[in-house]
Amino acid sequence: MPTQVIFPPHGRLMTKLTALGPYLRQQHSSEGHFFFDCLASCINAKKAPEEREFWGWWLEMVETAAGYQYRYYFGRYDINGDWLEDKVPAKHLEPVQQTLDDFYQKLITLLDQEYSLTLSPASDLSAPTLSVSA
Repeated sequence: MPTQVIFPPHGRLMTKLTALGPYLRQQHSSEGHFFFDCLASCINAKKAPEEREFWGWWLEMVETAAGYQYRYYFGRYDINGDWLEDKVPAKHLEPVQQTLDDFYQKLITLLDQEYSLTLSPASDLSAPTLSVSA
């Protein structure tokens, strides 16, 4: 008989995920669905703050019967506050990759150690353009 997965209350999990750093976007998250992102590398720091764009990543985590599943993307956070999937230029690749790797390790540790929940890639996740220790 398979073990039943027990999920923490949504509010408690939101609090724990928020504590991981500036990644969780609460306004884009809901019960069983969590949205994280990171503005890892500024495209042009000489522009006024409200006109800056960034290279980075976003990750969506959804509840499944066995735990959680994730899908992540890389791209540009534009002046309108929207993510556009795009190839990250080589000179911005290291900070983007490092922040995703760091976040992923914190996320998997939290889910595993605090709640004994698994985190796995979505079955349709295409081959990663960056290496995530998944």
